[in-house]
Amino acid sequence: MQQDLITQARAWLAEDPDPDTRAELAGLVDAGDLDALADRFSGTLQFGTAGLRGELGAGPMRMNRSVVIRAAAGLAAYLEANGGTGGLVVIGYDARYKSADFARDTAAVMTGAGLRAAVLPRPLPTPVLAYAIRHLGAVAGVEVTASHNPPRDNGYKVYLGDGSQIVPPADAEIAAAIAAVGALDGVPRPESGWETLGEEVLEAYLARTDAVLSPGSPRTARTVHTALHGVGTAVLTAAFARAGFPEPVLVAEQADPDPAFPTVAFPNPEEPGAMDLAFATACRARPDLVIANDPDADRCAVAVPDASAEGGWRMLRGDEVGALLAAHLVNRGVSGVFAESIVSSSLLGRIAAKAGLGYEETLTGFKWIARVEGLRYGYEEALGYCVDPEGVRDKDGITAALLITELASALKEEGRTLLDLLDDLALEHGLHATDQLSVRVEDLTVIADAMRRLRETPPASLAGLPVTSAEDLSRGTDALPPTDGLRYHLTGARVIVRPSGTEPKLKCYLEAVVPVGSAEELPAARAKGAELLAGIKRDLSAAAGI
Repeated sequence: MQQDLITQARAWLAEDPDPDTRAELAGLVDAGDLDALADRFSGTLQFGTAGLRGELGAGPMRMNRSVVIRAAAGLAAYLEANGGTGGLVVIGYDARYKSADFARDTAAVMTGAGLRAAVLPRPLPTPVLAYAIRHLGAVAGVEVTASHNPPRDNGYKVYLGDGSQIVPPADAEIAAAIAAVGALDGVPRPESGWETLGEEVLEAYLARTDAVLSPGSPRTARTVHTALHGVGTAVLTAAFARAGFPEPVLVAEQADPDPAFPTVAFPNPEEPGAMDLAFATACRARPDLVIANDPDADRCAVAVPDASAEGGWRMLRGDEVGALLAAHLVNRGVSGVFAESIVSSSLLGRIAAKAGLGYEETLTGFKWIARVEGLRYGYEEALGYCVDPEGVRDKDGITAALLITELASALKEEGRTLLDLLDDLALEHGLHATDQLSVRVEDLTVIADAMRRLRETPPASLAGLPVTSAEDLSRGTDALPPTDGLRYHLTGARVIVRPSGTEPKLKCYLEAVVPVGSAEELPAARAKGAELLAGIKRDLSAAAGI
């Protein structure tokens, strides 16, 4: 075992093109650190529907140039086998450690395989890459990003020519092609031959962002913006300037890209503490809204003034923003289908039904939402919104920010706020209270054990509400393909439990629906919703053993 590890490490070392990871691995071999070597050589980073994502470092279980070159070679082989011969592959990247290197390696591999490669001009939001694929008529796109993961991570997200992320069976076919790649010396990687795109691609994307707004709509809402050390600042401020909104007040400490993410524990607006600097800035600037993008700017978080909240600002849940954007689009008279993932609030379905619009539920992820026939609007509770599917068939934190600021502006002209509109929706459709039980683990067996426990002994009731049906989503349903998850329907509530696809987390999505007869009943309904969610969370934790 010991000798096998050393042999594997030395073989990897011999073909590793990166001096940084070579030095790291050589140090481990010289020190005889078998635990560290076993961790890096216990398997290979698996390519799935989220592409690749993992910790940076040496070896097949880490994100590094060797792994990326193999992934690119496998993708190139898949494209060649599926009619993409000679086609264009567009490559984007964020500002994380090694992102530019991974993008360049991908361009070199695509060029060496006889495909055409074009790289975005600098670190830019993921939605710009998703837009560029269709705009340029590419056969595929790659975005090097780990989105809102910790600083030590990076990732590799693959889109096909329709501008949507890959779904089965493409993921398995690409994974098989990656596994078939031989020695790296056999992967041609020329030093040049690909194109570095100019500003015209970004200009085309920005011109498209104008299309999400109504001509002549109010543009008066004032915002504070944080990019959380990611790549969103320049593109969002340019989009706001084109639209005629007041210039956002930037959270200066977080406005510039920084792969160390020095001011946050996790660069995710949903994580505790991530918005502290934004709220401090808001207390000084007194805007109408706080807007946050995650580091690759495909997500959008919104906070509003609320005298009853600690510090005077309240983060809206993703489900609340999802409902607000839907109501705004309905008010504008849009047509088409509204879609969301199964873990998002059922309120969207009620809004769509009342408006006479189509509605669909999908599995988790925009790779599924973006494929809904006739899609006009899609969202997911994890702060992802697709408000312009003809332009970007993915979540887009820039256009979502524009649309929510337009809505806030229209309400401001009426002397109203986003919270007032949320009250209106509760009166019309019932109060939809949502929450999440999210458990981050070091040991993935904790997640597997919890899922097994729930499958073997499903709860009969939660928070005193009887479970009326329990579905094991791994078997699929009439409307959904199989996925690792469990869904419980209760009288007036719903629970979905699933392992995260991108982080070491078990996620439980909770919803309670409380009827509301009048505005006077809203405070009591909110209290009832919060009580039910707390009870469900408590009982579910006990049932899952977490």
